[in-house]
Amino acid sequence: MWYNTQVDRKKELFTCVFYCKGEAVLADIIPFSAIRPRADLAQEIAALPYDVFDREEARRFVEEHPGSFLAIDRPETQFPPDHDMYAPEVYAKAHDLLWQSIENGRFIREDRPAYYLYEQTFRGHVQTGIVACSSIDDYLSGVIKKHENTRSDKEEDRVRHVDACDAQTGPIFLCFRRQAEISAIVEKWRAVEPVYSFTSHDGTENRIFIINESSDIDRIRKVFQAMDAIYIADGHHRCASAVRVGRMRREAAGGAPVPGDHFLAVLFPEDELRILDYNRVVRDLNGRTPEEFLEALRGIFTVEGSESAVSPEMKGVFGMFLGGRWYRLTAREEKRVDDAVEGLDVALLQREVLEPLLGISDPKTDKRIDFVGGIRGLGELERRCREDMQIAFSMHPTSLQELFAVADEGRLMPPKSTWFEPKLLSGLFIHDITGEGL
Repeated sequence: MWYNTQVDRKKELFTCVFYCKGEAVLADIIPFSAIRPRADLAQEIAALPYDVFDREEARRFVEEHPGSFLAIDRPETQFPPDHDMYAPEVYAKAHDLLWQSIENGRFIREDRPAYYLYEQTFRGHVQTGIVACSSIDDYLSGVIKKHENTRSDKEEDRVRHVDACDAQTGPIFLCFRRQAEISAIVEKWRAVEPVYSFTSHDGTENRIFIINESSDIDRIRKVFQAMDAIYIADGHHRCASAVRVGRMRREAAGGAPVPGDHFLAVLFPEDELRILDYNRVVRDLNGRTPEEFLEALRGIFTVEGSESAVSPEMKGVFGMFLGGRWYRLTAREEKRVDDAVEGLDVALLQREVLEPLLGISDPKTDKRIDFVGGIRGLGELERRCREDMQIAFSMHPTSLQELFAVADEGRLMPPKSTWFEPKLLSGLFIHDITGEGL
């Protein structure tokens, strides 16, 4: 049995289709009418995601770049530093800043649905994704697969932000298994003139294209409709929040389709994405001396000293910086596990070292451990050990195939397993969920 609800609302943009009771559930990835910056303001407006800044960093950045979209994504920057960042007036401020900017002409609204291409070039790496809207029903049914849990406080913040703004402002980073037909369409449209081309504050070159031919729009949608799995790469909290807002608004409409039935996303093919290492630093050795700790490790790893920083070249190999020196740790065969989750390097380190030797049973809450994205380099691990930490571990990056395997089993990775770079900028695409601009 399958249930199908369609509403002809400006070219059938909002369609709710889902399957149940054992039949195939397939992806619904639709074009949409984006609100986007004026071309001459795109570089000024576009901002790194709200969650890469702490509160003080966000405040300083907005002071230096008042036209940045970060002022809308982090509206507490418009209030005194000690103001409650979760107060109702803070979210109301985000709404006012957004819609005033639209009314003042800083943004334009597309007059018909389209797909967009978002090309990013960072340190020689190029990735191109399709900007679209994904169905909340696909998330609820498991077509859109996750690999992380979300924290309720972080999720609640974005629920209130999306609901107050009547818009989704930060895209969810999704990925899919490569399809030759989509790749051919993408290459065709990358050859036209981009609507934006600029370098963002993090050094990423960004180019945006509009796919507005109906034949290609139809073909892209049909190819996605043949897929039974789309994966969240990054943005689990944003995704869960968008789904919650969509369900709230659908319920308020008596179950009828609403614009919030779909959420803003950028979808990348698997072969273009790059996962970086996500490294660990720990404040102390849990009462052991460095010599005692090294001796304990020898039952778990082959331990070799290194004259240079160790960037692990394969799975099962770790770098360790301790006492001003680097070591290469190679996991003994009996310590490796053939399991989608427990076989991950991050799980091995947690199971064999962080918990039994360093006493870190919950890395999500333990203040003695911190996590350092690979984008910062191994020098950052050495710096942290000189300043506030005693030991660091460099990791081999989790692979995208490992991510797929965990998600396909409906399981979750340990915290801080993946670091995607470059990040998707906010403010380049806005999805209006009021329905008024349709």
